[in-house]
Amino acid sequence: MKIDNLPNALRQESGLSRRLFLAYAASLSSIPLLSRYASAAPAHVLTSDPFTFGVASGDPDHESVILWTRLAPKPLEPGGGMPKTPVEVHWEIAEDNSFKKIVQSGKVNATPELGHSVHIEPRNLKPDHWYSYRFKSGDAISPVGRTRTLPAPDASPDKLRFAVTSCQNFEQGLFTAYQQMAADRPDFVFHLGDYIYEYAGINGKVRTHQGPEIESLDQYRIRYAQYKGDKDLQAMHAACPWFVTWDDHEFDNNCANDISEQEGIDTAKFLIRRANAYQAYYEMMPLRTSSLPVGPNMTLYRKGSFGTLAEFFILDTRQYRSDQPNGDRHSPFNTAATNPRQTLLGKTQRKWLFDSLSRSKGTWNILAQQVMMALVDRSKANSPAAYSMDQWPGYAHERKVLLKHLRDHKINNPVVLTGDIHSNWANELRVDDFKPDQALVASEFVTTSLSSSGNGSSQFEGLDEFLGRNPCTKFHNRQRGYIMCDVTPKTYSADYKVIDKVTSAGGKTTSLAKFTVESGRPNIHTA
Repeated sequence: MKIDNLPNALRQESGLSRRLFLAYAASLSSIPLLSRYASAAPAHVLTSDPFTFGVASGDPDHESVILWTRLAPKPLEPGGGMPKTPVEVHWEIAEDNSFKKIVQSGKVNATPELGHSVHIEPRNLKPDHWYSYRFKSGDAISPVGRTRTLPAPDASPDKLRFAVTSCQNFEQGLFTAYQQMAADRPDFVFHLGDYIYEYAGINGKVRTHQGPEIESLDQYRIRYAQYKGDKDLQAMHAACPWFVTWDDHEFDNNCANDISEQEGIDTAKFLIRRANAYQAYYEMMPLRTSSLPVGPNMTLYRKGSFGTLAEFFILDTRQYRSDQPNGDRHSPFNTAATNPRQTLLGKTQRKWLFDSLSRSKGTWNILAQQVMMALVDRSKANSPAAYSMDQWPGYAHERKVLLKHLRDHKINNPVVLTGDIHSNWANELRVDDFKPDQALVASEFVTTSLSSSGNGSSQFEGLDEFLGRNPCTKFHNRQRGYIMCDVTPKTYSADYKVIDKVTSAGGKTTSLAKFTVESGRPNIHTA
């Protein structure tokens, strides 16, 4: 591969030297997209069930959706127990779960270059419509999945329900909360990152990661295999479509663009590892081909609409960011954090976001992203103020520019959805959170982890004092769970669901607190 053949965007955005380009080129495997639709693959007899990961769907719009599965009869082995040749897979999407009313079907080659994953994009479906789908390979038939399209862009839906989740550490807890999420019957799910964790396995945990800290493509594939083997996660994926985005643990903790949190890491090797992480992520997620990675680059930011009721913008605050100021620790607010050159979004994504927001026709404009936007003092009582430099406080100038854009362009009802922090928060956002008398611009709802950090706690010593220091924060809790959101033309409601235990089976999920925002008023009210 010649350097001149690499995409211009890659050369310009990554800032790689010639040595890094050569290392990148040497690391790539061939990914023959078109061969998936070539002549039929040779017959291959599967001696055990290849659909060990179940099925999933994602990225729906008003006339299409991505249908996903991956063949792996031996999921925890390199190669998944599949041959090093393409294998034919049949797919069907139907009006009913008995498949008597099939609306589209076809066949595709699952290739070893993409881990024998399958990404199908049926088009010309009915808007605002639920479907069933399944896959077949040889004599094996997959579980049945349920998915939907979104309303037409000019439709005026009267309601929308979706779930918000993040941070599901396989070692630290069970995924039991997905059982209640499925029972809540959302239209779709936003997963805001940390779908897997890259750390080496530790004995004595709830479950154990296989192998060392992951770096190779096979290691990332096997780590996803462990997570995708969870039956509660499989059932939730089969229940409705998902919109996914990553944070750091899909690659490497607290990474910032091509910079590791650890000093002395060779950039070329780091980007080869990122290419492995990105390919495995694409293989294991229901994503469109527009998100197919090119080496260590992958376009994940995108938008969608639920008619005129809501537009949503799925962001990537990890791939393009500047290095964290003052390290990635909690730190006093200072000039490093307010440097105009600091960015979480990168110039290209920020321009896309601002242009998209300005064109939005949605009653509600939802930013689904990773790290907390409120400027929250995270210090202990009677200690100097400290803010997370890995979150928006470390990029305070860009945060202010974003909130000014929302305010000055009169963007309808902006709502920020956040993960990452393993705790629940409800925050009111101003251009300057240090000025509590300033007019509110947006609301932020932060979901806790689904399982990361274990059971959590319903008690927080010093909570009243903490909230007094942070008038932007209206609610804070440290249990595990997720948020169920209900949206109408007049109100946005966030129902915080928490589970009493994740370190053993039988956890019970209940509603802890519910908050509402009225259209035209970003104040957060107790429902």
